[in-house]
Amino acid sequence: VQLQASGGGSVQDGASLRLSCAASGRASNGIYKAAWFRQAPGKGREFVASIAWNGRNPYYVDSVKGRFTISRDGAKNAVDLQMNSLKPEDTAVYYCATANGPHTPWIWGQGTLVTVSS
Repeated sequence: VQLQASGGGSVQDGASLRLSCAASGRASNGIYKAAWFRQAPGKGREFVASIAWNGRNPYYVDSVKGRFTISRDGAKNAVDLQMNSLKPEDTAVYYCATANGPHTPWIWGQGTLVTVSS
């Protein structure tokens, strides 16, 4: 599976951004779940949200609940992350990942930088 993330940028506190991660390659037909993680400067990688590849069972870290929405775009074979009410503490490199089973290792895409200034 190849994952191509897009949509990062620099915004002001309270703004919105939409990240998208398109999956390609023959193995993309077997994706079971997808997720977004992030890594802030000087910190470890943090789970943000996940969703089953059929679009069910979205799950969020508490810090983004009510502000972020993860969804599937079947037409683009992609997983999106709508981020509203962004805060400076959301500043990070965001990574998308997919897995082909409930307990199989994540396959990582390249990161996309989100910078939120106050």
